[in-house]
Amino acid sequence: MPELPEVETTVRGLAPFLEGQRLTAVTTFRPDLRRAFPADLAQRLTGATVTTLSRRAKYGVISTDRDDHMIFHLGMSGRWRTEGGAAGKHDHLLIEAAGHRLFLHDPRRFGSVDLVRGDPLTLFPAFVTLGPEPLSDDFDAGYLAKALAGRRAPIKAMLLDQTVVAGLGNIYVCEALNMARIAPTKAAADVSKAKLAVLVPAIKDVLAAAIAAGGSTLRDFLSPDGDLGYFAKDWRVYGREGEACQCGGTIVRIVQSGRSTFACPKCQR
Repeated sequence: MPELPEVETTVRGLAPFLEGQRLTAVTTFRPDLRRAFPADLAQRLTGATVTTLSRRAKYGVISTDRDDHMIFHLGMSGRWRTEGGAAGKHDHLLIEAAGHRLFLHDPRRFGSVDLVRGDPLTLFPAFVTLGPEPLSDDFDAGYLAKALAGRRAPIKAMLLDQTVVAGLGNIYVCEALNMARIAPTKAAADVSKAKLAVLVPAIKDVLAAAIAAGGSTLRDFLSPDGDLGYFAKDWRVYGREGEACQCGGTIVRIVQSGRSTFACPKCQR
């Protein structure tokens, strides 16, 4: 599933085509993805001008001068295609602006498109309970210590909890925990304040590096211009079971809550 860096890469890739542009046509080629497209999507967006593109957690937001905000989630296999041409088999939504044809491509159809009028941060249900953005100043060691106080769930599970911090996914949590030398199975409340002071910048650093590299390409994800994400070549532990950690230990794979976790037992305690 595309995680925060992949969605950020997508939003930045769409901006040159849409920001400040009038939407001349909006077309759906099927009634739904994971759920139905808004019935009035084309009516409300056609003729509107895109004011900003932004991201919240793993969602992209396209905002217009009509105070309508199209919120998209890429699901398991979604991406935006900006090279134009005719609609393909798995292209389900078309946005036209300034002579460009942008397709939402989603073979598995686990993505979604919603439309909110007004402030999406307070009106879109999925946004209301989200924790702070991990790249924001609100996410710091003091905040994280309070959020984890008394929590006996593993630290990895708590970092994946979107009410604790928004947008973190499996790959980047594994990477950050290795950078901070914290065992993913350690009870969240038992992670010392000193360790949290290392973990928070590790999270910010790994996300910033991934965004700079265009994200990580797993299975279907490509950036809007069709480029692969190159951060996978810099993974410290993810997908590297049996290989050497930077500390000299051996990376192992365990399963937590049905998800693969990669870590080094030697340096992560």
